[in-house]
Amino acid sequence: MSGVQGPVSALTDYLRSTGITATTIARRVATQQVQPEAGPSTARPSARRNNSRRDDDEGYASDNLDEPESPPKKQKVSKAAAAKAKAAMKKKKKDEEDSDEDAYTALSKTMWTNTPKPAVGSFADCATCEKQFTVTKYTMASSSGPGFLCHPCAKAGGKDPFKKPAAPRKRKTPAEKRTVVHIEERSFPTLVTMCIDVIARNIDDVESFGDIGGLNMDAISKALSKNRSLTSENATLFYGAENTKLALYDATNLSPDGFSTLGHLNPNLTSLRLDFCGPLNDTVMESWNKSFPNLVSLELLGPFLVRAEPWIAFLKSHPNLEAFLITQSPRFSLDCLNALVENSKMSLRRLRLREVGKLCDEWLESMAEIANLTYLDLAEPSSSFTDDAVVTVLAAVGANLTHLDLSGHGALTDDVLMHGLDPHVHSLTSLALSHVPELTDAGVGAFFGTFENGGLTRLNLSCNPELGTEALEAIITHSPRLEELNINGFKDVAEAAVNRLAELRDLRKLDVGWCRSVDDWVVKKILEGCRVLGELKVWGCNRVEGKWGQTRRGVKIHGIESQSVL
Repeated sequence: MSGVQGPVSALTDYLRSTGITATTIARRVATQQVQPEAGPSTARPSARRNNSRRDDDEGYASDNLDEPESPPKKQKVSKAAAAKAKAAMKKKKKDEEDSDEDAYTALSKTMWTNTPKPAVGSFADCATCEKQFTVTKYTMASSSGPGFLCHPCAKAGGKDPFKKPAAPRKRKTPAEKRTVVHIEERSFPTLVTMCIDVIARNIDDVESFGDIGGLNMDAISKALSKNRSLTSENATLFYGAENTKLALYDATNLSPDGFSTLGHLNPNLTSLRLDFCGPLNDTVMESWNKSFPNLVSLELLGPFLVRAEPWIAFLKSHPNLEAFLITQSPRFSLDCLNALVENSKMSLRRLRLREVGKLCDEWLESMAEIANLTYLDLAEPSSSFTDDAVVTVLAAVGANLTHLDLSGHGALTDDVLMHGLDPHVHSLTSLALSHVPELTDAGVGAFFGTFENGGLTRLNLSCNPELGTEALEAIITHSPRLEELNINGFKDVAEAAVNRLAELRDLRKLDVGWCRSVDDWVVKKILEGCRVLGELKVWGCNRVEGKWGQTRRGVKIHGIESQSVL
């Protein structure tokens, strides 16, 4: 049984096939071994032979030459890494399959591009026409053979040697994708504008404005309202005994004492406008009873805190008002209106009671006594007027009306137009009937077809879903001198009708939002026809993409939603 051998490992079999045996390994070890006590020259041959013989007798188990393998540690593999490895395996498998097929042996088109380019300024022969040309930095290599091309041959082959490389496309950030694009032509600021901006940023360091004129004072007040930096301390810069008109466009940070100081330091005011005057209260109104003896125009936005009694006392102490314009005053009552009518019904020309919560039909009976009204704004009440009440008051005060705003009265119908405005209001130039859903396309079209007043200059019929083609065509025919038009929400208007908007040559502001038929061609016609147009709104017009060409200078176009990705 001594001649029987057991199975050998793969490593032993591999070493044996390459001529590496236990004997050769032992001999190499013996020759490289260094004796600690004697050098290689003192080693006896007999000893080396005995060692080699001993190695042959003992033999080498080549299986033991392999180091024991430790089990590999299990590593966590991410999904991305696993997917990448899977794709690599698929690619390798495909390459192996492709390698079995016949290889494509055609010459590469780019093999000639490795030819060194001659120096710029030297002469070379064209690879196509064989004419001599001067080498420049724009010279291109031939793709059909060795050599280079002259500029005419390069262009004839579909390559432009002078073409600049395309700039890499910048990827939009999520914030930029959500931004709705609008087109606006920017202009350089004037010196006056720059000075006003500097003053607005450093208003707390300004000691006096000096003699800068009323227009610049008003501009500074508007600039301060943008960042709400007007306070009781710096507001005194606008005060003075010589003032007859004063407008503060954001009085949020003024204290009640600041409002009282305003009355003491401006005794000769005839016109006062305060926007966002929420801190104004009963104490201030009582202090104003003795201030402003010459006041004829008062405009307040947001006097929430003033009760009915201070209102009545103020209106009695300031008779003969010509303009009383308040917005968002929930405590203003019918008794306050009666006090206004009693003291100023002969002089009052402009009346605004907008977003007054207690407004109702009963109030219109008192307003009917104000015979000389030219401006009437009763929009956005808590409850709507009825048709009969509005027709009655228009019959009484409509003769001189030039502006009427009844927006937000959801119960009004076409009867207000046919029985109120048509027979009684003939001087009207500005009309607002927004959010009046009971108006119909046929009714509005019929009204403008018979209305005789010389034409409107401002019209707002937005957010009335029933209005469309018939109403718009009648409006354009009736009022060709319109300067401001808002038809936002005319969703079913025909394209032929919106194309007629280009006939309004004097149009300065136009809102065609949510008109489904408005597209780039319509916008182009409007821009070509309305030569003085300054602002165009196209919110919700999904067919508008901004591809009508160059926009005329000075026009602001808002709401091109197709250029934004939500």
